[in-house]
Amino acid sequence: MTETIASAALAVHENLNIQKRRIQKGEKKTRLSLVTGTHGDELEGQYLAYMVGSFIDQNIDMLDGIVDIYPALNPMGIDSITRGIPMFDLDMNRVFPGSKNGTMAEMLCASIVDDISGSDVCIDVHSSNIFLKEIPQIRMSAPTAQTLLPYAILMNVDFIWIHDAATVLESTLAHTLNTRGTKTLVVEMGVGMRITKEYCRQLFDGVMYLMKELGMWKGEIASVREPIVSEGREVGFVNSDAAGIFVPCANFGDTVKKGDHIGDVVDPLTSEVVEKVKAVCDGLIFTLREYPVVYGGSLLARILQPVSGGEDK
Repeated sequence: MTETIASAALAVHENLNIQKRRIQKGEKKTRLSLVTGTHGDELEGQYLAYMVGSFIDQNIDMLDGIVDIYPALNPMGIDSITRGIPMFDLDMNRVFPGSKNGTMAEMLCASIVDDISGSDVCIDVHSSNIFLKEIPQIRMSAPTAQTLLPYAILMNVDFIWIHDAATVLESTLAHTLNTRGTKTLVVEMGVGMRITKEYCRQLFDGVMYLMKELGMWKGEIASVREPIVSEGREVGFVNSDAAGIFVPCANFGDTVKKGDHIGDVVDPLTSEVVEKVKAVCDGLIFTLREYPVVYGGSLLARILQPVSGGEDK
């Protein structure tokens, strides 16, 4: 069943409609919400939504519960390949919880929150931007970790990044839902404006595994990997000191030592290497620059350091 959860009038007799699809079978009322498309340049979740919905349709008798799929919270952004809401140049994930009596964006966000609230678990799927590629990961704030971590480790991601509370924006969908008692996991994977099929498949297995653990799925499911958890670890940030073209020589997901050569910034005009980029610490490269044009200060990589005082796991 497809349902419009929020609507706003546009020019020339058009409407902006935000829709969800509900798939329901059996007696159980356990509800999983799969949310994506908050940013119009993040497309990994679009393919994941298709994969999950298609698989459940083909095996509907195995479902015992409710799956709500929200494929495009920002449909105009997706249609125009724009990260924010077009015309307003507004990041939708900085507007929550919204307001029923506010602007168009605030009204839409308030309706979205009301509709998702009450889910047993919400999975909020994001990609990276066009500049960076991210290993499949779940991000959460330290205050929510105790509640969310048991669910996050079921999701077949490579990495769980627990942020300090100060780095979490209160205006995001996930923060709003978590404060209202709806357990919400934020997934980051891949790169903007692209679909990485192997990452979508990886997360698909995680979604089905979580559904199995929630008692919503009676069919067979694949096993999942044990993620690295950032708790007790620091993250090293590698930034460019020079402008030019970044050419990495380390690979995404590599384990490196402090001082290792991980890439070069080159100047096409002078044909010189203007910076030899080195790892700032030991650890795992979980973010790597995808878009090669850089300037001074551009983020090139993030490195997860080993557990303090001990060997990495």
